[in-house]
Formats: sequence, C-alpha cells, structure tokens
Amino acid sequence: MAKDFVLEIGTEEIPARFMGPAITQINDLTQAWLRENRLDCGSVAAYGTPRRLVVYITGLAEKQEEFSEEVKGPAKKAAYDASGNPSRAAEGFARSQGVGVSDLITKETPNGEYVFAVKKQSGQETYRILPAFCLGIINGLSFPKPMRWGDNEMRFARPIRWILSLFGDEVISIEVEGLSSGRVTYGHRFLSKGRIEISRASEYIDKLKQVFVIVNQNERKEIIWNQVTALAAKEGGEVVPDDELLEEVTQLLEYPTALCGTFPQDYLRLPKEVLITPMREHQRYFPVVGPDGKLLAKFITLRNGTDEYLDTVREGNEKVLRARLADAEFFYKEDLKVPLRNNIEKLGKIIFHESLGTVYEKVERVSVLGKHLAAELGITDEGVFADIKAAAFLSKADLVTNMVYEFPELQGIMGREYALRSGEKEAVAEAVFEHYLPRFSGDILPSTPVGQIISMADKIDTIVGCFAVGIQPTGSQDPYALRRQALGICNIALEAKLDFSFAGLVDKAYHQYSDKIKAKLSADETRTEVHEFFKQRLKNILGDRGLVYDVVDSVLAAGYDRFTDTLLRTEALTNLRRQDIFGRLLTAYNRVANLAKNAIHDDIDPQLFTDEVERTLFKEYVKAKDEMQIFLIERQYRQFLQRFALLQQYIDDFFAGVMVMVDDEQVRNNRLALLRNVADLTGAVADLTKIVT
Repeated sequence: MAKDFVLEIGTEEIPARFMGPAITQINDLTQAWLRENRLDCGSVAAYGTPRRLVVYITGLAEKQEEFSEEVKGPAKKAAYDASGNPSRAAEGFARSQGVGVSDLITKETPNGEYVFAVKKQSGQETYRILPAFCLGIINGLSFPKPMRWGDNEMRFARPIRWILSLFGDEVISIEVEGLSSGRVTYGHRFLSKGRIEISRASEYIDKLKQVFVIVNQNERKEIIWNQVTALAAKEGGEVVPDDELLEEVTQLLEYPTALCGTFPQDYLRLPKEVLITPMREHQRYFPVVGPDGKLLAKFITLRNGTDEYLDTVREGNEKVLRARLADAEFFYKEDLKVPLRNNIEKLGKIIFHESLGTVYEKVERVSVLGKHLAAELGITDEGVFADIKAAAFLSKADLVTNMVYEFPELQGIMGREYALRSGEKEAVAEAVFEHYLPRFSGDILPSTPVGQIISMADKIDTIVGCFAVGIQPTGSQDPYALRRQALGICNIALEAKLDFSFAGLVDKAYHQYSDKIKAKLSADETRTEVHEFFKQRLKNILGDRGLVYDVVDSVLAAGYDRFTDTLLRTEALTNLRRQDIFGRLLTAYNRVANLAKNAIHDDIDPQLFTDEVERTLFKEYVKAKDEMQIFLIERQYRQFLQRFALLQQYIDDFFAGVMVMVDDEQVRNNRLALLRNVADLTGAVADLTKIVT
C-alpha cells in the first residue's frame, strides 16, 4: 500500500527572495532522502507561499525495500583449510560483518575464488523513519539571513508557528523548539478564521484552496500572468513579460487577484524609465504599454485576496503611486537645472573604494584606458578620442543626481537622458548608458564603439584594482561582481570582434594606479591572477557555445591574449575535428611530440643527417613552416592545421627509415631537435596534447 505524505512548516511571512532557493532545497533534500532510504513514491513536489513551506509526496510506500549487499572477504584458500573447515580469517571476517560463518558464500572473481558475506536488511515501516526526515528538512534548510525568536536557539527564515505532518491519515509526531506537529493548518491570514483540521494528506491542497490559499506556486504564477495579460488587453494595452517581477509577486501572495489602476496623463511627459522604476521596483506594479509600445497611464497590480472592495484597493494604490511619481518628477526637474558636466567635480567627494580612491580618479583612469583600447583597435579619429574622454568623465556623473540617489536602478539610464538634455553628442550620451552593460546574465551588450570601449575600460579598471589590493572572488563571495564584469568584457570583445591585446590592457590598468594604492600584488602577480581569472571565464563562454571541452582546453593552452583570435582558433579546430583529416593531424602530431619532449635543444644541423628520410622530412618541414606562417598571419586556422596534417606521410617514413634514439649523441640530438621543431609548428594555434582521443 502507498499513501500521500505532507509536511507543512507554517511561519510568519517569509521574504519573497528566500522562497525560490528554499523550495529547491526542499525538493533536493526530499529526493536524496527517498534514494537513501529505498522508498518508492509517485511524485515529489515542493511548494511555498509567504506563510508556509511544504513538501508533498504522492504514493509514498509504507515500507522500505529490502536491502541485500555482498561484502568481499578473504580468498577461499585463506578462509578454509584442506578439509573445508573455516579458518580464523573466515571467522573474523564473518564476525566483523555480523553474519555466521555458515552464511558465507564462495564466488569466482577475476582474481580467483573469494568468500563473501551476504548482508540482508529488512525494510523499516515508513512512518518510523518519517520523523527524522521531517526534522532533517526543517533543520537542513539554509537562508540568506535566518533569525532566532523568543528564547529559542533555532534559526529559520522567520518564526515557525505551526507544523502539519501527515502520512495518509496518521500524524507524524515531531517537536521543534517546544512546538508539536499535528493535523492543523491555517488559511489566508485575513480571509480565513481559526484552525483548519486536515483529516488526511490527500485533502490538504484542496482544503487550503477553500480557505483562500493556493499552495502550488506554479499554479499561482499562471493565475497571476493570465489575470494580468487579460486585464491589460481589456484596457487596450499589454504587459511586457517580466519574469523577475512575476516571480517576486508570486511569492508575495497566497490568493492573487489583479486590478488595474491609473495615474495622471501629465506624467507621461517624463522619460518612461522614470515612471517604470517606481512602479516596478518600489510598488511591484506591472506597467501597461499600448500597441505602439508606448507607456499608457495605467498599471496592473495584485492584491492578496478576493475581488471584494477592489475599488478601495485601487484608490489606495493610485494614491501611493501618485506620490511616488510626484517625487520622481520633482527630482527630474531639479536635476535638469544643472548641466551634467557640472557634476563631474563632485565625483571627487565620492569614494569608489577605500583602497582604490575616488570615483573622479576612476573616471580619469577609464579615460586613459579608453584611449589605449581605441589605439589598439586601430582608431585614429581625434573626434572619437574626444568622445571617449567625454563619455569616460560623464559616465558616473549621474551618481550625484537626485534621481539616481533616490532610484539607484536608474544609473546610466538617467546619465544618458541628462547628457542629451545638456547638449552632449548622441554617441557620448549612449556610451554613458552602455558602459554599465551587461548588467546581468542575458542582458544586452553595448552596441556603439564608444560604449564598448568605455564599458571594457571601466570593468578592467575595477577588476585589476580589486585584484591588486587583494579583493578577489571566492567560491561563494563576489561583492564587487568581478565575475560578471569579466564575462562582460569577454562577451563584448567576442560579439563585436574587437581585436586587442588583453595582456597590454591589464598592464595599462595596473600602472594607472601607480603608487596611489597600497597594492598587495605586484604587476606580474596581478597579471598572472587576472589572466587565470579570465581564462576560466573564456572557458565557460566557449563551452556555453557548444564547443567541446578538450578543444577549448587545447586552444587556451596555446594562449588567449586576443579573445577574438581564441574563438577563431577554437572554431577552426572544432570544425576540423569533424573531418577525416583530423585523425591524420593527431597521428602526425603525437608521433613527433612523444619523442620531441626528450630534445635538449631545437637547433637543427642538416649536415648531421645520415638518411634520405631525414632530409626529406626537414625539407617538407621548412616548406610547411613557410606556408603555415602565411595561414597564421591571415588567421586561416583550418588551413593551417590541414597543412600540418600533410606532413604525416613524411613523419611515418622518417620513423620507418631511422631510429631516433641511436648511440651517436650528435645524431640523436639532431633528430630530436627536428622532431621538436615539427611538433612546435602547431603551438601557435593549439596544444594538441590536450585533445582526448
């Protein structure tokens, strides 16, 4: 027989951002427990609302499966004497495994006959092991900021107020900080009165719906989105999908009902970001746009309850939003009274980091790094250099504006707006916004040359500075988002095909700090650490593009100073791997590389050749080297590798015709030098020893 099981941990309201990770943890802990305890079930679900965390298992077996294990012991000849009597070794082995000597069995193995102990363990009844599981879930969950309450020592997301634990119709008894489990739960805080008794686990979800609690967060999310989109369409508009906001709203409600509110049309004269940010970030409203994509003077919000008294709820939300928008309008108008350039000097009073100076010093460094990058990219236009300098100094100027102080999410966005309003060039204004990109995983990348340059310059300045003073990401900590910024640099360079020396950029960034900081790492140490940091980011990016790990390792081992070149080499080797000639390439390389590592020098003396196959391989090597150099310069890496593969026949003839490790030291070393030179031909593109065959 099988029964449903439910564990509900009832709490005070849990922050929405805690819920997703907690639900994932519950599911993982439950799946692991079922495997470890040999329990079959129908399905496992983890649920969460602001006031409860739930694990629900359908069709949970009433008893564990029996367990049988064979443990290998001593060899048969050591376990029994000639008469078949057990030895002390057999007796000791049986005793250690908790079985009788007569229960030992003999089995044939690849190493001969051995004795085995067969250990059988009958399954326990499920209700006996469920209490430990329930306590394991409650005590095993981790939260970003757990809290204690009362005089208790236990920590949890929020105070636990009740525990429901049912296996079928049977209560699984546990106690947590003086709180005993039972069959009682509670419905919606305001729409349900008193205790709700659950007779059996299978009625839990439906009974909670009757008291205005939709336990399944996926069901709530679908309800919310359907209501929001339907209401927007009814109002003549639509809502742009926003997964992050939808997820947060889902975890804030137990019984959602959507409603549409309005705000004065006059506010539509403000930049749309000024309107959307208070709605989204502060009020958790969904903005409504018209068929043309322009913002309408409407918003959609959700209440935690039914559709009763919606007009009152709507009026309250409209009143709050009007106050928010009035503040935003005031900040915006006040900011426009001061040209954005007038804010630059104020950056000298803002500390970027206590070890890395002020924000003004940072934009000075970004300006220099931007010009360095532009020169590396072959830009010679003085007008572009002027735009880079202007964008660098204006990039952080909006940090001292009223709007960004109140709504930090608008940094860059307001900088662009104020730059345009102050008469700055469009390219400069766009770069002020784009230098923050990408802001998160999957975000857009800078699309303008000045924006790309300032973005990379700003990010490398932060990364190198942090590494130099000993602020490096750890496994779980990255407070300055250095990984994201490094990924940003890599993706910008790869997508825009920007060709520059990464090593040169790192060195330039380090020396911009000069003696203004107390560096913990030298220039060489910083370069090494930063390069290794970026190597891992590149490896992840190339892997995400579907490129095979050993090909990626092979190319990165050959160098990755120029990111676009690294991508070209990886793609060339990947494409070649799908062709028959790839086998010839590896065969040729491996044959020479295996012996080449024994070479003590790489100077080839043709006068020491004693056989025609040596002379032929040398001649073909020289010819291939010249042709491969041309392919290398032109970045035709597939042709480069194919040309090397054509040496296979001459390499085979060489090994068939001569012995490399001869007694004559000069001849031996000369042949090894020839092989080293041949093997080194591919080193500029990839280290083929990394390829897994």
